[in-house]
Amino acid sequence: MKKYSVRVYVTLRASVLDTAGTAVESGLHQLGYDGVEGVRIGKYIELNLTAENEEKAQADLHQMCDKLLSNPVIENYRFELNPLEA
Repeated sequence: MKKYSVRVYVTLRASVLDTAGTAVESGLHQLGYDGVEGVRIGKYIELNLTAENEEKAQADLHQMCDKLLSNPVIENYRFELNPLEA
């Protein structure tokens, strides 16, 4: 079994209105940061995972993201999988 450090990034699909991003963008404009545009808000998740090999770890991560960590209807995800030293 191998251990991995994982970083998961979840973002709204481009076609989904990001009301939180719009609110943050408006707040930044009110603070004088007029050059800011296109703010999108997402989620960042860190976890450690033990799996037989990298392929199994990736398959497990796809299932985790599809079933719990993201909403596949409105969100996209990507992850970084890095082996941990023994």
